[in-house]
Amino acid sequence: MDLRCTCMLCMLCLILTVRAFTQEGFKEVMLKQLGLSEVPKLHKRDLVDLVIPDHVKNKYMSMLKRQRVKRRALPSLAGILRGIPGHTGEVLYSDTTTRQKLMFDMEGRIPKNSEVTMAELKLFKKPLDRANLPAKQSHRPVSNARVSVYWVQRQHDGTNRTSLIDSRLVPIRESGWKSFDVTQAVHYWLRNKRREPMFLEVWIEGERMGSHASEMAKAVRFTSQDPKDKALGKPELVLYTLNLDDYGSPGDCREEALMGKSTCCRQKHYISFRELSWAQHWILEPAGFQAFRCSGSCLQLPRALRRLGSGQRSCAVAGSSALPVIYLVKRGNRTEIEAAEFPNMIVESCSCGTDG
Repeated sequence: MDLRCTCMLCMLCLILTVRAFTQEGFKEVMLKQLGLSEVPKLHKRDLVDLVIPDHVKNKYMSMLKRQRVKRRALPSLAGILRGIPGHTGEVLYSDTTTRQKLMFDMEGRIPKNSEVTMAELKLFKKPLDRANLPAKQSHRPVSNARVSVYWVQRQHDGTNRTSLIDSRLVPIRESGWKSFDVTQAVHYWLRNKRREPMFLEVWIEGERMGSHASEMAKAVRFTSQDPKDKALGKPELVLYTLNLDDYGSPGDCREEALMGKSTCCRQKHYISFRELSWAQHWILEPAGFQAFRCSGSCLQLPRALRRLGSGQRSCAVAGSSALPVIYLVKRGNRTEIEAAEFPNMIVESCSCGTDG
């Protein structure tokens, strides 16, 4: 490991050991990680007609799924709530994309003092109607379509902004249930304190560039919520929840932590990129993340047991994990999109340590 990497990791560790991120400190971490001296001068217009390339989307989803596997609680511990129906809005067709809008009425669906550990969007893919396939031509065969799920954030100014939640290839000629991991969307909805339905968009695109792949993807149809759609399998959201009274996460803070009366524990601390002025046009994904922080007091060693030169015992980060990010980069007059994994951004565990 070279000196530059060592310095970056040291800075990351130093910032994570404090009780919380400061906006400036957090910005410095990201700039150091990317080797930048300042935030790129980006504007809202840079986001107009912006398309995340497939290779960037695939890299981001691969990193995100790795993190989800690490964190997911065992479904055997979870209560499963079925029957949250999806209401399908308009289906929009363009030259390259089919977009289907979904709405889920979430109010009262999640029990109090519980945590959503996993959420699945279940869509039923209809049997292939060969009449929807383009005429045979001398093209390279296309077997799949790319199906991506986006959370739709309705902003105060009336505009919408989407955030990529899951993306996968779906065989065009197969029918049946297809599941997508939308845990992150439910967590976003819970953070978005306006109690309104949860809105999702399903994008169906060609598995690769080119008009033939786009035309083939249009043959992929999912059952809608429309009563006129007689096909089986309406859109459904399945939530896996943990009762925190029975399965509270070990080491996480209880309510008494807010009163400053707890021993060292991990406390929720959410960072929203959409609410940080310097990040909202720079960081495309995720919309925000649960960073956590270490809070609470530690028992102090008797004076006779303290080593020479050691100080107070304090609550600090004992383990952390990375955060996958999609961001914009300015290179001359060009705006490019990249994905990276930022280490040590999410606090996984806290413990008491002695200064020095």
